[in-house]
Amino acid sequence: MSGLDLGLRAQAAAIAEGDLDPSELLEACLERIEQRNPELNAVVATFPDESRRMLAEAPDGPLRGVPVVIKDEWPLPWRAERVGAASVLAEIEPGESGPYRALRDAGAVIAGVGNMHELGSSSTGNTSVYGAAHNPWDLDRCPGGSSSGPAAAVAGGLVAGAIGADGLGSIRYPAAYCGLTGLKPTFGRSTMEGHHIVGTQTIVSGPLCRDAGDCRLLASVLFREELPASEPGALRIGVIRTPYWADCTPGVLSACEAALESLRGEVGGEIAEVELPGDELVLPAALLIAQSEEAAQLTPRNLNALSPELSVVNRGLLKLRSLLPASLTARAFLARAQTRRNLAELFERIDVLAWPTVPAVAPPLADPTITLPSGVTTADAGNGRQGVLANLTGVPGVSVPVGLDEGMPVGLQLLGPWRSDASLLDAAEALERATDREFVELRAGAIA
Repeated sequence: MSGLDLGLRAQAAAIAEGDLDPSELLEACLERIEQRNPELNAVVATFPDESRRMLAEAPDGPLRGVPVVIKDEWPLPWRAERVGAASVLAEIEPGESGPYRALRDAGAVIAGVGNMHELGSSSTGNTSVYGAAHNPWDLDRCPGGSSSGPAAAVAGGLVAGAIGADGLGSIRYPAAYCGLTGLKPTFGRSTMEGHHIVGTQTIVSGPLCRDAGDCRLLASVLFREELPASEPGALRIGVIRTPYWADCTPGVLSACEAALESLRGEVGGEIAEVELPGDELVLPAALLIAQSEEAAQLTPRNLNALSPELSVVNRGLLKLRSLLPASLTARAFLARAQTRRNLAELFERIDVLAWPTVPAVAPPLADPTITLPSGVTTADAGNGRQGVLANLTGVPGVSVPVGLDEGMPVGLQLLGPWRSDASLLDAAEALERATDREFVELRAGAIA
């Protein structure tokens, strides 16, 4: 087995112990990107000289010499982000973003920039100025978005860990589609400096890795604080049946129910059906708040200067956003405040919430629609319902691979109270043990 096929923790440990040469690991990574990326389109830029310079100057940190990919949402000193688009409303330029500095200070080596859905505007990853990234499980299927490239890079074996961004589920959806573990941190815990949407209240940086332990290591780097591991106690697991469980495909529902029962048995916990008052307002409130975050940039001058290479859908959406009444956004903020209170009260009675990360497995790139019990809908509509609560309220969430349907990965999402990131990863690791790491190891075996 190549050192490149080890997980993130194993690579870091092997380098620290002198069993793996970091220069050889980096060259193997760059070579594999060159070999595999043409069909994955996961990585949109490499810069071997800069990567080698990072390695030469790497401090003796927890990720010394480990190659990673970073989403095209973060500036680097030698490259401005493009956000997967031909036009960006904000002014962008090269610079030292927070995730770059955190990785550099940990000794990591940025081997490439990951593709992403254009402007981060979809959960599918099927549109980008670079062309769509492809799901390594089935190249004709969506890799998930908007962190499509980071997920495809890890699932495709190009790197063992990647940095994404989660604004309305954009780490968890690709984690579910690609059979990975993806953590959406508590708002404000992971570094965000240098993001083109200054003052965002929904977007966080976060890790995409093969398993929860690797996510813990990479998240600790982004948090600049260690996330300690511990054994979870007898978890009180809450489930909201409608709509989060009821409106999923039978295969996704079966896999997630089996995983939930395995988790309950592993920790000696209990499962309780609960309700979240006002949950029908969660999706529209989250969308309105997210759409308002670039309001200052929605000027006639900027809108008229949009590149014709930007997709028709996003050109239209940006112009529509400029017409949204401020009164609607104000109501969305009121709904968020109430939802935060309701969720905090709910977490006084339970430890975690659980439901399928996405209601159906990855759809075709050419037709990103899904068939649910409620009918045929876009993947974005189904996924958004499942994912945005964490972004609206700021709580952490993690997606864990728990099965297959139609030969494609299924993810179970766990949500916890504010700052429970470490506890969520404890629960994710307990779930891995309960399933004998079957679905974590499936991808590792496929890419070796």
